[in-house]
Amino acid sequence: MPYMLLIHEPLGQRQTRSRAEGEAVYDRMLRFGDELRKRGVLRAAESLESPDASTVRVKVSNGRPQVLDGPFAEAKEMVGGVFLLDVETREEALAIAGQCPAAEWAQVEVRACAPCYT
Repeated sequence: MPYMLLIHEPLGQRQTRSRAEGEAVYDRMLRFGDELRKRGVLRAAESLESPDASTVRVKVSNGRPQVLDGPFAEAKEMVGGVFLLDVETREEALAIAGQCPAAEWAQVEVRACAPCYT
């Protein structure tokens, strides 16, 4: 069953790290992804840019797409990355979230993937 791990980071946290510290954190996350891939439970993983760097939204109004530039509603956190898992149970997804290095400096949200009509 697919589960998404969403990494919720405090806004501005990345700017408090030196380049070397940021690279070390990123390397830890890459190794975590590699371990999940070797276990056969990782479908995809991506790190996301800070929202102030490139956030836009698209909305269709009256049949026409509109591109909306940020910033958007003031937030205290951002989604900094995602892991898409394929595991048997919710408990397995929760266990993996607990092993995620980002859980040390951010919150890891665990969400089951499901059709939008459920």
